[in-house]
This record gives sequence, structure tokens and C-alpha cells, in this order.
Amino acid sequence: MVEKLLSRGHGAPAHGTPAHGTPAHEDPVAAVWAHVQQARNLKRPHTLELVKGMADEFVELHGDRLFGDDSAIVAGLARISGRRIAVIGFQKGQDTEENIRRNFGLPHPEGYRKAMRVMEMAERYAMPILTFVDVQGAFPGAAAEERGIAEAIARSVGMMTRLRTPIIVVITGEGGSGGALGLAVGDVVMALENSIYSVISPEGCAAILWRSSESSHQAAVAMKVTAQEQQELGVIDIVIPEPGEGAHTDPAEAARRIREVVLAQLDILGRLSLDELVEARFKRFRAFGAMTVLDQPTEPAAGPGIAGRLRNLLSAKPSLPSFNGIRRDAPPGREEV
Repeated sequence: MVEKLLSRGHGAPAHGTPAHGTPAHEDPVAAVWAHVQQARNLKRPHTLELVKGMADEFVELHGDRLFGDDSAIVAGLARISGRRIAVIGFQKGQDTEENIRRNFGLPHPEGYRKAMRVMEMAERYAMPILTFVDVQGAFPGAAAEERGIAEAIARSVGMMTRLRTPIIVVITGEGGSGGALGLAVGDVVMALENSIYSVISPEGCAAILWRSSESSHQAAVAMKVTAQEQQELGVIDIVIPEPGEGAHTDPAEAARRIREVVLAQLDILGRLSLDELVEARFKRFRAFGAMTVLDQPTEPAAGPGIAGRLRNLLSAKPSLPSFNGIRRDAPPGREEV
């Protein structure tokens, strides 16, 4: 199975340009891994930098009103071209000190609960929601487990499926595992050109399949993590081109391009009723992993199980032993005894 998956990544045509935009003679494994490295570039713009370039004003909100404030997830209210929008996203640091303060962008449960608090506010006041996804995964430490990281992510996913307001998701760097999915359930999911999106990191996948993270390059190819491949699979709706050599070279231009696409999609989503919006969102995610079930041969009916056999045994009437020439319901005579 692993070899079969890997063979798909080597199916580039002999001439021309493969789907991920690299020359045909280039090693596809090296090209995909270069894409992964680009998505993880420390200089890529994060949520606050993009919001600064997109919004006319932004007010950040803090705290989940249950435990505390998680700096790895930022949330607040913004005004973009006259529209009131709730903005939520993962935030990494620009230097070592800020990275430590923001836990290297790995959120705790209170981060997702803060996001849900802002989502509920957005629904209450009829504001669309814009989320930015750039995280390798939720924080895997003991503190996060003690405070219920799995429950927080699951509840966030569940809430986003039924929110009666438009939701737009933008994957700006690395979208990994359930940590990313906690903020990635939307009506439209788009991604920057050099971003990646996967159910697990390439290193984690390689550690499971090959028992070594050294095969992470092959795992990245097998998982089809690039934005273009995810668009072909239908997981991502729109791929946004990046300026120059990447979004990190011109964050302001990257923010402007995101802003244009977001506003256009909000106009389209605004034409739907709230019932149509939620129904379309449900159908979008329900269609993932669609399959065709062929007719199966009819198997002979199985006999009763142990419970059925016990029931038959207990309900059966007891029978008397038979005696030659004597009725079963009459006792034997004296002479016969």
C-alpha cells in the first residue's frame, strides 16, 4: 500500500510542467519537500500581520472566560471595506522571545474556547467569520490534555458546522492535523499558493509507516500535501497566488490578494439564506471521501446466536420419557411396578 501511494507522486509527465509547477526533469520528491519548507518559512506573515494589511481597524479580544488567554490563537473584530468581520487565527512569533510567549503557535484548549466565544458573538450579531490557519498541530503536552484539548477541538468543529453565518477559511502556511481542523470548517476554504494541508505532519506519517522520520520526504509526496493537489482533491476551493518568491517577500501584497478574494466570496455567500448556507456547508464536508458500494453476493442466513439458542431452550416444553404400551399422562399400575 505504501509503495502504491508513493508511485502516485512519481507520475509526472515526461514533458511540460507537473501539477505543482516544477520542471518535468526535477525530482518530484525534492520539489514537494521544498514546498513543505516554504510553507514553514519562519518569515511568512501570520494572522496579525495579515489583518494589519487587510483591515481598516481591528480590536483584539482576550480570554475564554473559563481558564485564561492563549496567545497562540488571536481573535477579534475587524472592519474590512466597511464590513464588520470576526477574525480568528493562529499566531506564531517573529523572534525567539515572542515564540516562547506564544508557545510557538501551538494552542492550548483555552485558545479554541476563546475562538468559540468570538464565533458565538459573530453569529449573534450577524457578522461573517474569517479564520487564518497556520499550525503544525495542537499543543501535545500534559497541560493541554489535562484541560481537555480533544474536547475543545471537537466542540469547535461541531460549532462551526452549524453556525448560521458565513465562514471563510484561509490556510496561510502549514495546516496540520486536528489542530488546524479546529478552525478550518468553513463554507469556502482557500489557501495561499505555498501552503500545505494534511491530516498529520510528514514527519508523523513517516514515523508511523516507516518507523523513522527520515522518510518524511516520501510521506509528503504520498499524502499530497500541496495546495494545488488539495484543490484537485476538492479539499481546498481556491488557491491564491503569492507575490514574488513567496508571501514572506511582500506581506502587504499577500494581504491585499487575500482581501480581494475574501470580499468576493463574501458577496457570493451573502446571496444565500442562512438555511441554504448551513445546508451547503454540511454537503461540502459530507462529500469528502465519497465511494461507490458494489452489489455484494447474498450470504446464507446465519443460524441463531447464543442468545437465540438459550431463548429457544428455555421456552421449550419439557417432555416425559416414553413407556411401551402406556400413556404418557398415566402413572404405571401396581403390577407394572
